[in-house]
Amino acid sequence: MGRYLKDEHLRVLDLGSRIVGNQHSMGSYRDFFTNPKWKYTGADTAAGDNVDIVIEPYKFPFKDGEFDIVISGQTIEHMEFPWEWFREVARVLKKDGLCCVIAPAVWHEHRYPIDTYRYYPDGMKALAKYSGLQALEVKRIRAGKTEDTYLIARNP
Repeated sequence: MGRYLKDEHLRVLDLGSRIVGNQHSMGSYRDFFTNPKWKYTGADTAAGDNVDIVIEPYKFPFKDGEFDIVISGQTIEHMEFPWEWFREVARVLKKDGLCCVIAPAVWHEHRYPIDTYRYYPDGMKALAKYSGLQALEVKRIRAGKTEDTYLIARNP
């Protein structure tokens, strides 16, 4: 995602930003958005560490086109209706705004509070397309025993 970021004023939304359990040692995406020109907002469905605003999963309390960047890691697998969630991502992204969504492709069930799907590149592309987003990069990556799929998409 770093190569897509510009040294200009950007509004960044992190969906699923809450730090839970042993994640404190890993930090958060906030740590990547330290440029003083970037305004980071951490959003989650429950209050907690690294949460600036509590949201509903399918109706975000933001204006259309409010954010330049939406990032979300290890969150969409906890959405019962990921296609609705993706539509909201597209709605709050500015024209030419970018999103980065990372989700497990291979990982054990981890209900928090539910665990619904595993994601492969074709599934990520389909969700982006359904939401009106243009997939720029989609890859499956291995990290130890786990595999994730990430998508970088643009709101055309």
